[in-house]
Amino acid sequence: MDKRDYYEMLGVPREASSETIKKAFRRLAIKYHPDKNAGDKTAEEQFKQINEAYEVLSDPSKREAYDQFGHAGVGAGVGGGPAGFEGVQDFADFPNLGDILGEMFGGRTRGRARVTRQGEDLQAEVEVSLKEAATGTTVPLKVGRFEACQACEGSGSRTGTSPKTCPECRGSGTVRFSQGFFTLSQTCRRCRGEGSVIEHPCPECRGGGRVRRTAQVTIRIPPGVREGTSLRISGAGQAGDRGGHPGDLYVIVHVKEDPVLVRQGDDVICEQHLSFPQAVLGCEILVPTLDGTVTMKIPPGTQSGSMFRLRERGIPHLGARGQGDQLVRMIVDVPTKLTEHQRELIREFAQAFEKKTPEGGPAGFVKRMFGTP
Repeated sequence: MDKRDYYEMLGVPREASSETIKKAFRRLAIKYHPDKNAGDKTAEEQFKQINEAYEVLSDPSKREAYDQFGHAGVGAGVGGGPAGFEGVQDFADFPNLGDILGEMFGGRTRGRARVTRQGEDLQAEVEVSLKEAATGTTVPLKVGRFEACQACEGSGSRTGTSPKTCPECRGSGTVRFSQGFFTLSQTCRRCRGEGSVIEHPCPECRGGGRVRRTAQVTIRIPPGVREGTSLRISGAGQAGDRGGHPGDLYVIVHVKEDPVLVRQGDDVICEQHLSFPQAVLGCEILVPTLDGTVTMKIPPGTQSGSMFRLRERGIPHLGARGQGDQLVRMIVDVPTKLTEHQRELIREFAQAFEKKTPEGGPAGFVKRMFGTP
């Protein structure tokens, strides 16, 4: 009886790509898998045939020979053939099949398992003033964390000893077990996939490869940070298990409220109080800023609530050039307690305005503010 065409078995055209052939095999392997078709000899035979076809068509050299000479070009017993398939106890005889089924069923079929145990990330909080947030600073921070054991250099083994090959998996990191028609594999529970076990643990770290310590870490606060900014310090977290890479440290920055300056985006705002004569006649005042005190000239006739701008006296733009401004809001103070002499002077001031201005003008303003008759 003539053997079926391999392309026909997998249901793909002769010009099919390797990826198309692989997808076709995966689909058919799931359909005819013996565990899903227990006792069905027809399904079992189909499974053997599609595996034989895939063994040829997934190998470029075998596929080329098959395309030129047919079954005679690859021999009757490819990959062990149907006859050799009955005694299979390991996927090593069918490397392509092992790779595919390993992907399908989550098993690992060959090669040592590699388990990465990176250290855990840590989180901490620091508090800075508004000026420190604007100019940038460094903050010392104590962090409780696991660090690599110095006695065993993170290996977990007592000095003078070393980890031994795991007797359970013999160093492969995986153990094999039978499941129906196949032999599958899983991560070794004894060595957790490392392929080795510690027979003589380090007394300092008890075999863990790391010990608990309090570390002093210097946190660099960049200029322009905002409330709640998260800074990542790479490698400052927990040490990895038995020499694994350390985790990271995430620092949340809190900015304390300033008693004078209020942040608004990258601008800052403050209020300055003026006496009535200062507002009327104009003056020079000292204004606190993030860089210290500066002198500001106030023009005559400044109204309460007027806003003045000090350019580039605000917060630097985080991660960019330039900075915000400082806005200064003027508050004109109205005195509440006056001597009789002061009251008389205010009345004269009001009467002088009444001769030149209509009711409701500056004189009216004086009457409302100071209660002159």
